[in-house]
Amino acid sequence: MRALFIAAALMAAAACGRAPETAAVTAADLALYDGPDRLERLIEGAKREGALTIYTSAQSNDIGAVVEAFEKKYGIDAEMWRAGSEAVLNRAVQETRAGRYTVDVVETNGPELESLHREQVLQLVKSPHHADLIAPAIRPHGEWVGTRLNVFVQAYNTKQVRKEDLPKTWEDLRDPKWKGKLGIEQEDSDWLAGIVGELGEERGTRVFREIVAANGISVRKGHTLLTELVVAGEVPLALTVYNYKAEQMRGEGAPIDWFTIGNAIARPNGVAVARRAPHPHAALLYYDFELSPEGQQIIAMRDFVPTSRKIDTPLNKVPMVFVDARVSIDEYDKWKNLYTDLFGAGDR
Repeated sequence: MRALFIAAALMAAAACGRAPETAAVTAADLALYDGPDRLERLIEGAKREGALTIYTSAQSNDIGAVVEAFEKKYGIDAEMWRAGSEAVLNRAVQETRAGRYTVDVVETNGPELESLHREQVLQLVKSPHHADLIAPAIRPHGEWVGTRLNVFVQAYNTKQVRKEDLPKTWEDLRDPKWKGKLGIEQEDSDWLAGIVGELGEERGTRVFREIVAANGISVRKGHTLLTELVVAGEVPLALTVYNYKAEQMRGEGAPIDWFTIGNAIARPNGVAVARRAPHPHAALLYYDFELSPEGQQIIAMRDFVPTSRKIDTPLNKVPMVFVDARVSIDEYDKWKNLYTDLFGAGDR
């Protein structure tokens, strides 16, 4: 009789559009609930859970600012495990396959989040903040959402390159004055896909072959390293730098600035809730917080480009071309092979 009473109570709660509050509540029970008391329920449940585990590939001092604000606002202790995006992907997948459910929230690059969706690790979520986001931030399946953009820009050392001498087209980089001055990151095949999509495959392939043949391009591993080499003057002009890192260093007084040749290439990175999150209330509360104007403003203050239309940034006026995470996965071999063919893959 007790079991029948509990079942009837749960059915009644569901019929009233209310999220059931039991010890066995899962992310799936909460993720689609859109009642007016959504936030209140998430806060109440998160305080009972008292913890949150986040896997992230973002720099600790960047995403850490969002996490710290979340902890301070809600009194929830969040534990972050940080590694490269591929390591984040592998750990989340391996733990799920082994039946170990440790992670609540994954915060990483778009292609890795798309892979986690395909591995059925993530939970479909409906958030009231989705309505404020730019269209490229929303995935058709709804299992992850873009919170910020990685915007590929060109960066230069302001002591070695004059602003009036900057190239206006990719063809301008064939000029002999750029010999020995150019650098690129080792694994930006998704950037190449966006550029070639703009220029056309024949023109795009030809122009980069001509640049390399005429002036060479130094290949470096890591966007932060490449940006630091621009600051140091070792790479006077870099072709694939994340705008936020160049902006951070410029704000600290480093001799660096950024610009774009044509449209900037952008890739949404984002956040997702694990389907078997051990702290589902806290996971969804954090998800909503990172998408809220408060969370998005913190992201903007770290010089990222937030995906909320409510937050203004300098890059809102820069024309962008978005690389779909599905293309980065489904056509990976094509663009990776072309990238290696054009630029080489030397790890320096």
